[in-house]
Amino acid sequence: MTVGFQALAQRYAIDLAQPLRVTSRIGSTRVSRESEGFVENKYPASYQPADDFAGHFEFGLKYEELHLEFFARLFAATGPAPLEAWCRQAPFGQYARRAGFFYEWLTGQSLDVPDVSNGGYVAAINAQRYLSRVAPLRNKRWRINDNLPGSAAFCPLVRRSAAVQQALQFDLQAALAELNQTFGADILLRTASWLTFKESRASFLIEKEADQAERIQRFAHVIAQYCGRIDAPLSAASLHKLQAGILGHDALGLGLRRSPVFVGQATLREDIVHYIAPPFAILAELLAGLSHFEHATRGAEPLARAATLAFGFVYIHPMRDGNGRLHRFLINDSLLRDHAVPAGVILPVSASITSSLDWRARYERTLEVFSRPFMQRYASAYRFAQLRTYEDGTQSNLEFDAYEDAQAAWRYPDLTEHVLYTAQLIAHTVHSEMASEARVLLVFQRAQEQLKEVLEMPDADANRIIRSLKENAWQISAKLQKQYPALTDQTRAAQVLHAVRSAFDEAE
Repeated sequence: MTVGFQALAQRYAIDLAQPLRVTSRIGSTRVSRESEGFVENKYPASYQPADDFAGHFEFGLKYEELHLEFFARLFAATGPAPLEAWCRQAPFGQYARRAGFFYEWLTGQSLDVPDVSNGGYVAAINAQRYLSRVAPLRNKRWRINDNLPGSAAFCPLVRRSAAVQQALQFDLQAALAELNQTFGADILLRTASWLTFKESRASFLIEKEADQAERIQRFAHVIAQYCGRIDAPLSAASLHKLQAGILGHDALGLGLRRSPVFVGQATLREDIVHYIAPPFAILAELLAGLSHFEHATRGAEPLARAATLAFGFVYIHPMRDGNGRLHRFLINDSLLRDHAVPAGVILPVSASITSSLDWRARYERTLEVFSRPFMQRYASAYRFAQLRTYEDGTQSNLEFDAYEDAQAAWRYPDLTEHVLYTAQLIAHTVHSEMASEARVLLVFQRAQEQLKEVLEMPDADANRIIRSLKENAWQISAKLQKQYPALTDQTRAAQVLHAVRSAFDEAE
């Protein structure tokens, strides 16, 4: 017999965009199996709950995982009656109180029951199992410590799975300090400019716009100027400023979009839709909720916060263009605000994503954790019809019938896998990408120093000679000799070549 949240989902025909991960059944022994991200738990007969709303909901709160999209849809289907009956029957029971609190928090409607008059305060969610608000808000009506990490407008959930907890143990500050200790003081600051440009260029590779040289320079400038420094980065004004910096101030349709948008790909025959973003009418609400999360979780794990903010933003998709770059900007911005990295240091996370097919594929799969089941749920709810021009100048023929129904999914995403991916990606970035860049910098500096011992010259000339030798397979080209006549002397040329090449040979 199925019990818990799945039993209620079946009874009330709840159709979710994010499926319930856990199915609980009553059997002979207690067994738990997990396969492809879904969990099946069996419990002995002694765990059998009452076969009604209260019995199954209490079982779910006790033994299963929270699922705010499910709660929102369930409460819409049941109305207040079963909640009111349960709260009158068990006015001081913690599970009835939590259920009543969730109902009012999610629906904005009051249950017709008196306030809880006594009893200790209980947490809305278990902070050992979920990323939660740092300073809980006291809800006197239900005697609940509201530690939900967001607001009813937008509240992502992050489960503290074993894999997530292990990934969050990565000590970013210690790893960066080790880089400095290994490669020399201030190595991070000396690589900052190059890493900023590398992050910008790689970010455009992700967006398949690698040839946009001017925009790459602009985004690098935005990263350097605004990361960790711009006021309220999720406000409409700040997003407009960041987007204008990336796209150029003369770009059309800057600011929050006023048109429908989907993420997909074009073919000769039709557009393939991978994800449909929320309607523009609720963008301000969603961004305010995401900003609420940012404030509520300050002091929590920086890696989890950065991932949730960035992926929450990309699913809201509030801009006509530049959402992907702003998504990756927010990772660094959040880490800088949390002082998880030194001022001026940029982690080239985009470079890590593009560093291998595996990391790129994992990035795409992580995005699909939410978007794929979402689109499966709404596969028949969209079409391409008559072309319209919207207020922001966008021309679109997308029509989506389920904007109202889909809000429960958009407002309450589970971002557990996104935190896991981001934490592991950042660890790889420091241990691989940044360590590699530090080694390259040291070798280049050694070559520069050795070259100047043979032939004194400004840094710019030394850099030009080193690059030319590397690019020409350790041969002095005629063009280089023309630029630097001293290299026509065979003895001097041999000394220069040895000075530069030996620096690189020693590093291998």
